[in-house]
Amino acid sequence: MTHRPTTLERAYELAREGRCRTVSDIKQALSSEGFERVQDSLYGPTLSAALRKLCQENYIAPDEPVAEQPTEDAAT
Repeated sequence: MTHRPTTLERAYELAREGRCRTVSDIKQALSSEGFERVQDSLYGPTLSAALRKLCQENYIAPDEPVAEQPTEDAAT
């Protein structure tokens, strides 16, 4: 039997993983993972502030694709 974390536990995991930039991102990720009643589970200013702080400390922006620069050979 596998252990599924609670909504709150998973919210903290997501905040520490660095993929979520905001609490809204966490809520969207939880919903997409099938967690229910996300709004009810992540309610309150203290909890929101704690998750927001973790997001700010751990967020890693995704790498943007680098556009290829035309080479001199291609111009001739």
